[in-house]
Amino acid sequence: MKEKVFVGCGTAIATPFSEDGINYEAFGNLIEDQIKNGIDAIIVCGTTGESSTMSNEEKKEVIKYAIDKINKRTKVIVGTGGNNTKNVIELSMYAEQMGADALLIVTPYYNKATQNGLVIHYKTIAEHVNIPIILYSVPSRTGVNILPETCLELSKIKNIVAIKEASGNISQIAKIASLCRDNLHIYSGNDDQTIPILSLGGIGVISVLSNIMPKYTCQMVHKYLNGEVKEACKMQLDSLELINMLFCEVNPIPVKYALNLLGYNYGIPRLPLTELSIANQEKMAKILKKINK
Repeated sequence: MKEKVFVGCGTAIATPFSEDGINYEAFGNLIEDQIKNGIDAIIVCGTTGESSTMSNEEKKEVIKYAIDKINKRTKVIVGTGGNNTKNVIELSMYAEQMGADALLIVTPYYNKATQNGLVIHYKTIAEHVNIPIILYSVPSRTGVNILPETCLELSKIKNIVAIKEASGNISQIAKIASLCRDNLHIYSGNDDQTIPILSLGGIGVISVLSNIMPKYTCQMVHKYLNGEVKEACKMQLDSLELINMLFCEVNPIPVKYALNLLGYNYGIPRLPLTELSIANQEKMAKILKKINK
């Protein structure tokens, strides 16, 4: 059986930007609240963290800040993926040197690598680091899907231990679970599919929802894993309205607005992403007000 980086809920944490770069005060406040609410892992420089609009220098600053701030109080997973294998290796080695617990590596976007290309890409990266690697498949963003047979091939690599599955295709996820078993653990990459993926043997979620509701999301996952299936399913269904709202526009546009409403001073996304539309701002405010009653 491969190492489990974490079991439960990991937050794909948003990054607050300012005119000067990163708003570390706001970032630190959210990190502290995540830890206080029992989060099992924090994922920095991922999709929700807008890593695609950050320079390498900014990424390195954020990685070091997060690892130092968290100080081993929970697991730190660093998103180091990209479409240039050499750059991915450089950033992955840096994250390992700084003390990251694991890496989250998205499929190369835009290049449209073949399945064989994906195997060589990930194998080459894995040869340069010793910490665990979590694959990240999100074809709606990257244009590249990691097929189940490719997952099986990648699962043979010692430090490739898991996949964040955000294809939305439950049948594909079932096939990955069937082929790879304990050699490739599965994390849900979609908040609305957390419980269904756990039912297929998944061990947790890498969540956007938990930016807003860390304790709730953690409890939902752990209830399911502890056998409280009916209650966990109810929590999944009860959270769907907010989950849908968090994806009413491209992530992380809605979650950053929600964090602002909750007092975190998270600003707006970097271009080419824009602020949440006025109509959706009103809807988000209503939903959060209802939840926080």
